[in-house]
Amino acid sequence: MASSAFYEEGGRLLTPGAFEFVLDSELKRAVRSQNFLTLVTVEASREWEGMVVTADEGTLHEVAEIIGREVRDTDLLGHTATGALALVLLDADFEHSTRVIDRVVSRIENYEFPTALRIAVGAACYPTHAVDADSLKRQAMSRPIVNWRGGSHTSSSAEKN
Repeated sequence: MASSAFYEEGGRLLTPGAFEFVLDSELKRAVRSQNFLTLVTVEASREWEGMVVTADEGTLHEVAEIIGREVRDTDLLGHTATGALALVLLDADFEHSTRVIDRVVSRIENYEFPTALRIAVGAACYPTHAVDADSLKRQAMSRPIVNWRGGSHTSSSAEKN
């Protein structure tokens, strides 16, 4: 896989295939070195005509830029095959990861999105919650940390679970 095929145009956002590859590699490294690794998933959606729909590509890139400014350059940011954003916090246990998540959500809360937006953040940690990539992804998606709703047409509020 060529380097240009790893990243989406104009940023550090990994493509779904590249993200899967790098997640698997980093998880293997974490197993060998007995380090923590936390997978954070971010699902963005909008309300449109009474229905909730997945946020468009432009909005996902805006959210990814906000996240990218709040994490280390060595942490991995990409798209999943399901269209969610995913962040891999290397050498970070669950407790430390929740501080990063709080910082990211705070930035998102203070960002002026042009229309109402919903953000659902989930997280799971190796080896605390899962020991392989598939179960880590399932656990992160089913382990909600924050549900946030905001934007220019709605009052912003964050609910911590």
